[in-house]
Amino acid sequence: MSASSCYKNCQPASIGKKIIMAFSGLVLAGFVFGHMIGNLTVFKGAAAINEYAEWLHAHPGLLWVARSVLIVSVIAHIWSGVLLTIENRIARAGGPAVEVTRQASLSSRTMPYSGVIILAFIVFHLLHFTFRKIALGGQEFGADVYKMIIAGFSQPAVAFFYIASMILLCLHLSHGISSVFQTLGLRNQRWRGRLDVVATIYGWVIALGFISIPLAVLLGQLK
Repeated sequence: MSASSCYKNCQPASIGKKIIMAFSGLVLAGFVFGHMIGNLTVFKGAAAINEYAEWLHAHPGLLWVARSVLIVSVIAHIWSGVLLTIENRIARAGGPAVEVTRQASLSSRTMPYSGVIILAFIVFHLLHFTFRKIALGGQEFGADVYKMIIAGFSQPAVAFFYIASMILLCLHLSHGISSVFQTLGLRNQRWRGRLDVVATIYGWVIALGFISIPLAVLLGQLK
């Protein structure tokens, strides 16, 4: 079977993967917004961020339900993303999709690569702040999350890696949310430009919200 005929025959399956990717992406996009809002309480002072962390740990059932949903969503998102990337490459091998690829935005062309780096960042972030295994100098912080954040981002290499990852997350979210609108049939010719703007704004709001924390630590605004 040729690449082009396989692409046509596999379209229903591709649509299913796109729907899985869209809904898992929405879950993850919602999570990063909530996570950002919680993290920004650090600007209210040590008491606020520590109380937020304490509230989370005081509700382990809710915490583990959220974690389970996130784990399933991450797996579904990666699985559907990998399969769709493979299918897109097969389609491009047929020729007609090459010009579309050339016209694609930077966010679109870098989706697979930004996804891999973001996944690496998530692993690092968990080891860094959740399990506290790396880049914290073996210090013990107990329930003092504020002190842990300051110590974690006082290292320029860690802070800059975090900032770079958030910029990639912005690109990933901008294209991803725009694609969700398209998958759900909401991105018609009339609304295309407006929805793309909404997706871009959302991506930058998330990125700048997260970036503000390591930047404030590096500039001595949080200490």
